[in-house]
Amino acid sequence: MENFNIKDFFISMLPTILAYGKMLIVAVLMLVVGFWLIKRITAATRRMLEIRKVDSTLTPFVVSIINWGLKTLLIVSTISYVGIPMTSFVAILGAAGLAVGMAFSGTLQNFAGGMMILVFKPFRVGDFIEAQGFSGVVKEVQIFNTILTTGDNKVVVIPNGGLSTGSLVNYSKQPDRRVDFTFGIGYGDDIDKAYAAIRAVIGRNNKILSDAGHEPFMAVSGLADSSVNIVVRVWVRSEDYWAVFFYMNEFVKKEFDAQGISIPFPQRDIHIINK
Repeated sequence: MENFNIKDFFISMLPTILAYGKMLIVAVLMLVVGFWLIKRITAATRRMLEIRKVDSTLTPFVVSIINWGLKTLLIVSTISYVGIPMTSFVAILGAAGLAVGMAFSGTLQNFAGGMMILVFKPFRVGDFIEAQGFSGVVKEVQIFNTILTTGDNKVVVIPNGGLSTGSLVNYSKQPDRRVDFTFGIGYGDDIDKAYAAIRAVIGRNNKILSDAGHEPFMAVSGLADSSVNIVVRVWVRSEDYWAVFFYMNEFVKKEFDAQGISIPFPQRDIHIINK
């Protein structure tokens, strides 16, 4: 048996080592330059989205998708250049992806929901919405969840999956909103006098709109058991809704008291007949 000569072995393997070494150096350079380019591309994308005034909370969502997508493509390309068989790699990656997808199906649904919100924009940060049994102001739209702040300052986290497929009410979408009221007066009170009192209250609030298409509306809506009900509808800017709502309830009551108009409460009259 011939003695093993490490020097001869090294000399014989030198061309292979140099070839693979060169390939490895090129692969490292591909990664370094690729990551540098990806950083520049994502920064340029962020600036473009900011120039186009895309929602500030949705911008990181788009940038992160582009960033990870380009990085994945770069790594796969580098592995292919080094000479690792991509067929086996893709098969392993597909099996792993299937397993992860089954384990995180809910998470993937939320991710898809975030994409739907990004594309169709049913609401924006700062909008007041009602969805999934909660209502509040949208504070942040994340990749998997949307963050609401309720009127009493509670933080509500709603998964994007259900938010994108369920019913949703956006109270801030339109610039104007209608505020509806029902005021009851007694059967012995003058309806026209009640109308005048309500008009006086409306006229003293400059937040109530009165231009064409937004005229206040009043009418008798029903003859109830104990009252004559008057429906009142006024238009306001969306941000003034609650201010006008509370104002009307308070000052209509005060004006009715000043004008001697009664606001009856449910009552029952009992008539006793002597036989």
